[in-house]
Amino acid sequence: MNPAKPVKVAVVQAASVVFDTPKAMEKFARLAARAAMEGARLAVFPEAFIGSYPKGLDFGARVGSRTAAGRDDFVRYHQGAIEVPGPETKEMERICAELNLEIVVGVIEREGGTLYCTALFVSPSAGLVGKHRKLMPTAAERLVWGYGDGSTMQAFDSSLGRLGTVICWENYMPLLRMAMYAQGVEIYCAPTADDRDSWVPSMQHIALEGACFVLSACQVLRRSDCPEKYEAVQGNEPSTLLMRGGSCIVDPFGRLLAGPVFDEETILHAELDMDEIRRRKYDFDVVGHYARPDVFSMQIDTSRKAPVTSR
Repeated sequence: MNPAKPVKVAVVQAASVVFDTPKAMEKFARLAARAAMEGARLAVFPEAFIGSYPKGLDFGARVGSRTAAGRDDFVRYHQGAIEVPGPETKEMERICAELNLEIVVGVIEREGGTLYCTALFVSPSAGLVGKHRKLMPTAAERLVWGYGDGSTMQAFDSSLGRLGTVICWENYMPLLRMAMYAQGVEIYCAPTADDRDSWVPSMQHIALEGACFVLSACQVLRRSDCPEKYEAVQGNEPSTLLMRGGSCIVDPFGRLLAGPVFDEETILHAELDMDEIRRRKYDFDVVGHYARPDVFSMQIDTSRKAPVTSR
């Protein structure tokens, strides 16, 4: 038997530049170059790294009303979002090709008047391969983000293996996880804004359940990373921690290969032995020998849901 050659991957734990997309793109380029220089062939960035995750803002929303200041906050957020495809994705394609690096990165996508929390797949050879829009925004995220649909739930082939992305609390949706496993995902990317102690055990469970590698990236975000006019509920002290990280890399047996790391910006690295996937599936293949299709079945609608159609 010829063992698979290990694949080196990176998880980027860093703050976005809140409401400043050009500077966030500059930081993205620097961190991608650093990951590649350190030998990574894939780099996973956090949720909403481009466009920002507005931790602590309420956008002036109350039941039955909005404030004028909250609407202005949304205008600022909308202006910092990106179109997919668009100038920023073209720049990402250039960076990936130059570095020979696969990238998964969280962005805030703008389509018309609506914003979406989206993860992009960018390949050094094929460019922008695809995207995944967050299917279910959580709690107050629903004030500022629209809902994705089944048309962006694909896994994608890469030079490293089959990549899939599930964003933040989507990872607590068992049927969405099953949809990823059914597509043969091997490297399961989980960009997130969840920095709680419960997150890493969830990633270990998913790695075990899906017999896949899990790469989870979270920001370390301080009040100083945000603009002066930013009324976060946590307070205005520059050192106030809004997100503390907790990024990690987990193997198919649930073992931590890197992380979690808290309270500091860093890039985590690990070498993935892809044969570990087969070793784990010998024990448990949730869409194979451990499935019971005679008892359980699942249907997925992967069609694009347009609000207006013409015949």
